[in-house]
Amino acid sequence: TADLKEISEDFSIPFSTEKLLQADLYIIAVKDESIEEVSKKITSKNCIVAHTSGSLEKEILVGDYQKASFYPLQTFSKTKNLDYSKIPFFIEAENEKDFYLLKTLAEKISSNVMESTFKQRKYIHLTAVFACNFTNHLFAKAKEISDSQNIPFDYFFPLIDETIQKIHEISPKDAQTGPAIREDKTILKSHEKLINDKDAKAIFDVINISIKNMYKK
Repeated sequence: TADLKEISEDFSIPFSTEKLLQADLYIIAVKDESIEEVSKKITSKNCIVAHTSGSLEKEILVGDYQKASFYPLQTFSKTKNLDYSKIPFFIEAENEKDFYLLKTLAEKISSNVMESTFKQRKYIHLTAVFACNFTNHLFAKAKEISDSQNIPFDYFFPLIDETIQKIHEISPKDAQTGPAIREDKTILKSHEKLINDKDAKAIFDVINISIKNMYKK
């Protein structure tokens, strides 16, 4: 709330939903569970209202206005600056006129703007969950292991960076390394004995099985 008030004062943007100014376009950038509620606050009719969710259809918006989706495929953190020009934007609108208005806006931000259907966007978001959210959770679990042995996690940054950079050049499937793909049972068993955390053990087992299944001959 304090951050929103500061932004409101710096850019003269209304902070209260009771003081919304008339506009041609409203973009709702809130948690998915709040989108419908916030959309009801917009009473204008001759406007476009777009949400930024990757997993919700534009029809979740409630109001007598044109509905759209304006989805940036990126993870955002308040403390991390981003190069917005590289962020893919996926747009869905009710008609061609609205699409081109949103496309023009997105192109002011990014050079990577595309039209998408809701079905496509759902799969884009699902892929992002695997590629980003799950991967980051694995980083967090890995750090717990290194912290437990007083091993600085930044030792692993070159390895992590190379792993990510490699898939810019070859497919993730072709880039796979490690004991699971080699079927090195001795190493896998020795690793398993080192794991005390129940969740880490479950993750270790599931991912090793998945790797083995992907590369079955």
